[in-house]
Amino acid sequence: MAGIVNYIKESFGELKNNVTWTPWAEVQKLTILVAVFSIIFSLAIWGVDTVFSKVIEFYFEKING
Repeated sequence: MAGIVNYIKESFGELKNNVTWTPWAEVQKLTILVAVFSIIFSLAIWGVDTVFSKVIEFYFEKING
């Protein structure tokens, strides 16, 4: 059990003293950028899915006639 406690203490110490953290302003900009591209990508996938759905629906209407 002492080994686990020591591991956790050393991990927090390393995070506090040895890790270079990205400035908060840059984190905010990158978060907004990721959100915008996620929305654009999801809309693109929705559009392609809608087109394929209509094409498949049209195809099956024609073959069932």
